[in-house]
Amino acid sequence: MKIIVGNWEELRGHAQPIRFEVFVDEQNVPAEIELDEMDAVCVHAVAYAEDGSPLATGRLLPDGHVGRMAVLKAGRGKGVGGAVLQALIGAARARGDKEVILNAQTHAEPFYAAHGFAREGEEFMEAGIPHIIMRASLA
Repeated sequence: MKIIVGNWEELRGHAQPIRFEVFVDEQNVPAEIELDEMDAVCVHAVAYAEDGSPLATGRLLPDGHVGRMAVLKAGRGKGVGGAVLQALIGAARARGDKEVILNAQTHAEPFYAAHGFAREGEEFMEAGIPHIIMRASLA
């Protein structure tokens, strides 16, 4: 597996189809809210299989939020999502962020907890899906 960290212009061609397959096709997130103006100012990561096919993506916003974490079915349960998350955490640490925060889909809480994130507050709905806020210190 290989992970490339870069900007939207560099990685959109691989990140966008993953996000649409996972969020729009599988989870019924409206296509019109999947892409936003923040993509242009985020750090993006894309994980690639040995054959070069893209498997997963995520983004890091300027304020330290991690989001749009998506892993194609072929990459699930193989550490691909964790590798993307660690790449984004590394990017946050490298630019001097003190913490990272994310809105996790509730079913993914154990995944993020295994990577050092702690739950905050109550469950809420986002794009019709239950979420929780989770935070990890980079100190």
